Amino acid sequence: MIGALIHESNTESSEIQSRSITSAESIRIICNVTKYFDSCFSSISSINSCSRPDPELIFKLSLQVATNELSKRSSFPKSLISRSNEPRSVSALQDCQILLDQSLSQLCRSISSMEVRHGEKIMTESKVNDMKTWISAAMTDQETCLDGLEEMQSAFKDEMKTAMEKSRELMSNSLAIIANMEMILNKVGMRTP
Repeated sequence: MIGALIHESNTESSEIQSRSITSAESIRIICNVTKYFDSCFSSISSINSCSRPDPELIFKLSLQVATNELSKRSSFPKSLISRSNEPRSVSALQDCQILLDQSLSQLCRSISSMEVRHGEKIMTESKVNDMKTWISAAMTDQETCLDGLEEMQSAFKDEMKTAMEKSRELMSNSLAIIANMEMILNKVGMRTP
């Protein structure tokens, strides 16, 4: 069953043989498996410069946009700390800072795991499982941050939740894509024999 997920990084073997679809159509097919189709399609389309419809490349782009968005927000707890004079909020925000750094690290690990040399497998069963775990952990870190702010009855919980909303959507999109990669490869005609 996992054989469909494993295909070579060699671009010649990645060409779609059964039918020809555009990169935009491929992004649409891929984003259809996500909860946040609009954010998926617009964020990936805005940075996709590849003309060939490669689901693995598009998945990697989804990770990059999630990482970029989270990176923009990762120092937000520090800015809130500077505005707080409440020790409990400061403590919860310091925890958020650590958790967002961990979340960013998990996403970077996922991107790094896709770097392969010519002829290596991009999507092995082990890599797919690792990426699912890392993306899920990144999402959990953000939820834990919000839970801590709520537990400490911090006035900054809603601000933090709003600031993280887009990165949470983008991570959810990446997780949905990797969890459905076999079906996506089948839909775009890239199932490896």
